Amino acid sequence: MKSARWHGIKDIKIDEIDNPELKPNEALVQVKWCGICGSDLHEYVAGPINIPSKNPHPITGEVAPLILGHEYSGVVAEIGSDVKNIKVGDRVCVEPVIFCGECRACREGSPNACEKLGFQGLSGFGGGFSEYTSFRADKIHKLPDSMSFEDGALVEPLAVAYHSLEKGHFKSGQVAIVSGAGTIGLATIKVLKAMGASKIFVIQRESIRQEYARNEGVTVLDPYKVDVVAEIKKMTNGEMADVSFETTGSQLCFDLLLTSIKSTGYLVNTSIWEENVSFNMNMVVFTEKNIVGTICYHGNDFPDVISLISEGKIVTGGLVTKKIHLNDLASEGFDTLTGPAKKKHVKILVTPEVELIV
Repeated sequence: MKSARWHGIKDIKIDEIDNPELKPNEALVQVKWCGICGSDLHEYVAGPINIPSKNPHPITGEVAPLILGHEYSGVVAEIGSDVKNIKVGDRVCVEPVIFCGECRACREGSPNACEKLGFQGLSGFGGGFSEYTSFRADKIHKLPDSMSFEDGALVEPLAVAYHSLEKGHFKSGQVAIVSGAGTIGLATIKVLKAMGASKIFVIQRESIRQEYARNEGVTVLDPYKVDVVAEIKKMTNGEMADVSFETTGSQLCFDLLLTSIKSTGYLVNTSIWEENVSFNMNMVVFTEKNIVGTICYHGNDFPDVISLISEGKIVTGGLVTKKIHLNDLASEGFDTLTGPAKKKHVKILVTPEVELIV
């Protein structure tokens, strides 16, 4: 089968490899669509970051070259002898988290914070940029017949956003701020709307991403043109925001978010930072503000997001800006998202089936 494997920085090859061998607790998925994630891009331009290149991953035991891709949907082609929750022919998406099940975080019900955390498509066990892939069946979720495979491939990034609302203790009717209108920023906006935010502010510098955010009906504030804190204070009658979500990895945005939330409010960090962030701890101490981290998803996040999409509460329109074939992954996908046109795109979906591209 054809698979896109990471061999090194800016070195992704379409390799012909054997179909995966199925374990009793696994299912084989014929991939329909797989999204390119920011994590994939980091590996492309600056890896290895999460990809094990010298030392095998402690759970998968694998090293590069590895198959990329963890935001995907497809059809169940085969099931292992122990699998009961799905059957051949089911339309599915996959929750790609890899965890040990033994460390304290796993034992306490937070496998997404596992000491040996990994992801299919980054740490081994195959990946979605392939014709077929296999994964543990208890992390494979059925899609309603009414849901497209394209929407199925968006469940993973939307689940990231959904989980961040849980970490911020978000409640319907609250005021929220999101920094950045990239994929996770827009996903967070869409989930906030679905969950009943009364007002949403988006901090976004001038680019087409401002337009993407305005299309969601939110208030866009350019930090290089307006006093963001003053504007939020004015538009909330001095009450400020209840919760904020950092998706950019920017010191500027972090500072604005921390200043713009109420006392006892939450700043939820979704970003993976390339540099250290600094802040005045007294801003937290004297206001009892909460700074919390969030990583991926767990529990019912995937089923909840699937339900919200199928019920029309999360509207996915505007997230997919391009569709390409697996053979063109590097030139039309990774190079596009790391080149001059990167701001024009939100999510690029990839398929191994040329007939799906219309």
